[in-house]
Amino acid sequence: MKLDPFYLIVDSARWIERLVPLGVKLVQLRVKDRPEAELRDEIRAAKAVCKRHGCQLVVNDYWRLAIAEGCDFVHLGQEDLAEADLAAIRAAGLKLGLSTHDEAELETAIAAKPDYVALGPIYPTILKQMKWDPQGLPRLSAWRERVQPLPLVAIGGLNIERIAGVFEHGADSAAVVTDITLNIDPEGRTREWIARTAPWR
Repeated sequence: MKLDPFYLIVDSARWIERLVPLGVKLVQLRVKDRPEAELRDEIRAAKAVCKRHGCQLVVNDYWRLAIAEGCDFVHLGQEDLAEADLAAIRAAGLKLGLSTHDEAELETAIAAKPDYVALGPIYPTILKQMKWDPQGLPRLSAWRERVQPLPLVAIGGLNIERIAGVFEHGADSAAVVTDITLNIDPEGRTREWIARTAPWR
């Protein structure tokens, strides 16, 4: 399986409606702490936009809703993985992405036979408090060898200036959140990411 090298992560369908039409081909909807009815509405709205624009939608965490709404992809953290029904996810035909932060989590992820593995944070990140230090580019290279032939996603503290480095160290896709959502011009920054990741497409 091949992932688009530009992996946008946003926290609402509104962001997806705003940015996916610019040419985004891979987006994760990461919504936290909302009632189930609202989550369902967010997933449905995001899915409709992605279908219109040929973009692959990844639902974060909510694998039951992803199954119920006929989504194609779910991404789980390690805590969610421990509670997820992998057989049900596979039976529904969903592809699976998993987060990893250390050796133990990598072993757990590989045992679950995912469709891609994410490593982070590569650099310091302001998105959320992390108990792990930044992994750095050398760890990315090591993970590349360990997860072959699965796609490897780099996440955490990525910006335009750091794109080339993560690909040169083995990433197949670069995930970005705040470099776009906190930018004064999110649309312009999205177009820049699309252009700068084009050599790896």
